[in-house]
Amino acid sequence: MYSTKKLTLLVLAAGMGSRYGGIKQIDGFGPAGETIMDYSLFDAIRAGFTKVVFIVREEILETVKAKFLPRLQGKVDVEFVIQSLDKLVPPELLPPDRTKPWGTGHALLCARPVIHEPFAAINADDFYGFAAFQALAEFFRQDTEGHHAMVGYTLKNVLSDYGSVSRGCGETDANGFLKTVVERTTIVKENNQIVSKEKEGDRILSPETPTSMNFWGFQPTVFDLAASMFDIFLANNRHNPKAEFYIPLVVNELIRKDLGKVKVLTGGNMWFGVTYQEDKQEVTRRLRLLAEAGEYPMPLWN
Repeated sequence: MYSTKKLTLLVLAAGMGSRYGGIKQIDGFGPAGETIMDYSLFDAIRAGFTKVVFIVREEILETVKAKFLPRLQGKVDVEFVIQSLDKLVPPELLPPDRTKPWGTGHALLCARPVIHEPFAAINADDFYGFAAFQALAEFFRQDTEGHHAMVGYTLKNVLSDYGSVSRGCGETDANGFLKTVVERTTIVKENNQIVSKEKEGDRILSPETPTSMNFWGFQPTVFDLAASMFDIFLANNRHNPKAEFYIPLVVNELIRKDLGKVKVLTGGNMWFGVTYQEDKQEVTRRLRLLAEAGEYPMPLWN
């Protein structure tokens, strides 16, 4: 058991935002121009997290530092880590025509040198709600060494009205532990159904499917498995410039090899995010309503 109760929040903020058409990690959405990331940081701090690690691209590092360091000073420890195309990748395994890093699992590994305690991993551009951070912090305060966690959301509540989304669709056992999670990269609403567009054809998904919004809780032992898997992944995809090393790949292997159980937590009762520029108006509206209801200060940081 981790007696120190130190908890780290790993914020995955190196995404390219190609469908959004801008740097959504640092775009303003809140009533006082707050980013979505601001709300995650605020919620994590009040849930008891003690350190924040930002995974960023080199070109936005200084902007992220300037924006968030003053807000976090004196509240939590802060680290910044660069995710780059060639980080942890032997030169001979780097596809010559690849233009972006290797996905969320690669981002996770980039943070390995600075994380030695239980940690949460989240997307920078998703709003998860305080209950999600509270549930994960409470999970780690229990004697959960060897267990990991996924904050579960309901598929019908985490879609976009403006196009396809990528979601980790899960299946649980009778005790609420994850049996498998599949990253379905093209999920759309179509003819009053939720459809995953796949090479083999359309797959109809249940609206109630427990879904990962990339809010994970890991013990630091996950890094060993992720590193060994990434080496194999690179060798198998040296000629594939679009291959993605997703966190769910690591989670599934962890379960398959019985290296630890993954508890699906019920804190995921609120989510919204931005995939497309058209999502911005709705996110802005919902953040304003939360502030007006007294759920968050306005402005958020004083």
